[in-house]
Amino acid sequence: MAGTKDRRRAILDAAARLIARRGVRGLRVEELAAEAGVSKALVYYHFEDRAGLLRGTLAFVGARAERCARSGPPDRDGPGAPLAELERRLLREIDDVPEVREHSAARGELRAGAVFDPELREELERSSGAWVREVADLLAGVAPGLPDRELVAAAERLTALVEGLGTRWLIGILPVAHARTLLREAVAAEAHHLGLPDRRKAAHDDAHAGLTA
Repeated sequence: MAGTKDRRRAILDAAARLIARRGVRGLRVEELAAEAGVSKALVYYHFEDRAGLLRGTLAFVGARAERCARSGPPDRDGPGAPLAELERRLLREIDDVPEVREHSAARGELRAGAVFDPELREELERSSGAWVREVADLLAGVAPGLPDRELVAAAERLTALVEGLGTRWLIGILPVAHARTLLREAVAAEAHHLGLPDRRKAAHDDAHAGLTA
């Protein structure tokens, strides 16, 4: 028999799928319960009301997106490795695979819902702040001497761009390959703005030095 945590996760999984397909307004508790294979009463047991369910789903898809972004071997070696790792993680947010499409669509719908829901806005502010902090910390790994406010500002620009590019990609007005190219260029532009080394040039120079040694 499934445990309490498993049933709660099943509800959140189902909520993310339904929100990705139909939006926040299209979420119906009856359909959610059927999708998750539980009773309506159990949905309300775990989430007191609709607002609680939406907040829980936003936190759930945010955590899932973070795990997805961190998956795969990190780029820890070579010139500009922290910047390469930052680029890798951001690019994982715009990746044409079912899991990424689903959590990106669900988060986009929940962000839109936060315009009218102050309680949902609080969770969104928390998760967005954590993401900005993570990106700023990765930038600090490249240039630890820079003021934190500059790193945070760069992180805010990059994460906002990812959200915008992701939305355009999901609705089909921006090819995924072009969106990823624009994101790579934005990372390079932020690195240049902060006075960070060009990791691609450093890698090229390092390789050239090895050939001519």
